[in-house]
Amino acid sequence: MIDIKTEEFESMISAGIDTIPEKYYKNLQNVVFVAADEPTPEQRNSLKLHCNQTLFGLYEGIPLTKRNSNYNLVLPDKITIFRLPIAHISNNSTEALQHVKKTVWHEVAHFFGLDHDSIHRLESKQKR
Repeated sequence: MIDIKTEEFESMISAGIDTIPEKYYKNLQNVVFVAADEPTPEQRNSLKLHCNQTLFGLYEGIPLTKRNSNYNLVLPDKITIFRLPIAHISNNSTEALQHVKKTVWHEVAHFFGLDHDSIHRLESKQKR
């Protein structure tokens, strides 16, 4: 576990956003990225997380694939990246940055309507 200051963590999130390919980034509309220390009790309850489970990030909103012509005048979708869980599994800042980048990508994929299985398949293809 490392100690990541809030400002450093927010910079890591910005770096993660900067790595989103342009073809996806230009379609990120009505979404905000935020940093938080850890998931709230309400977030944990809504996802039915057990006490031994945690999150690195969370997408809250309506994925692009579920939006229709009635989608207007709504609050922005939210992607939250959680500092303490990432700090807990990281041995240094470089490793933490890699976890943040991967988490940003994962949550952006949810914004575009991908489920966990689809995301993992894409990640597996990228590793080859």
